[in-house]
Amino acid sequence: MPETFDVVPVAHVVGGRTEPTDDYWGGTRAIVRIDNARFTTDATKGLDAFSHLELVFRFHLTDQSDLNLGARRPRNNPHWPEVGTFGHRNMRRLNWLGVSRCHLLKVDGLDLHVEDLDAVDGTPVLDIKPWFTEMGPRGEIHQPEWTTTMLRDYYEPPEV
Repeated sequence: MPETFDVVPVAHVVGGRTEPTDDYWGGTRAIVRIDNARFTTDATKGLDAFSHLELVFRFHLTDQSDLNLGARRPRNNPHWPEVGTFGHRNMRRLNWLGVSRCHLLKVDGLDLHVEDLDAVDGTPVLDIKPWFTEMGPRGEIHQPEWTTTMLRDYYEPPEV
């Protein structure tokens, strides 16, 4: 029972990284520029009271012929197990959607200055939500060891 719907970006990422990479997103700064044709600064009122945002965005630079709906090894590493499409957080997804939690540095009208956003310049942002601690995971958290190994450098500063 496929259902389709149109989604219009509410903002775009300006600045920061220009190419998606697997690691070293730490310290990356960018601006999430909200569409001023549809929103006024009232849309960001009170947002500066939050330390973090959660953004839903579209992986717009992904090669859509690289879609993989089955199981594959994360980062093609032969030492890690095959994992189905819903066990990954990468860009090879049917709807090309990403979710990122980033640090909100400052609100300047409709410009949200952020750090540690793992989306690149030009990325269409579909939704912006403040991070509420109460909306985070409840109960014990567990994950496979390969994820910890794979992401050990994800939020390290970029290599120089």
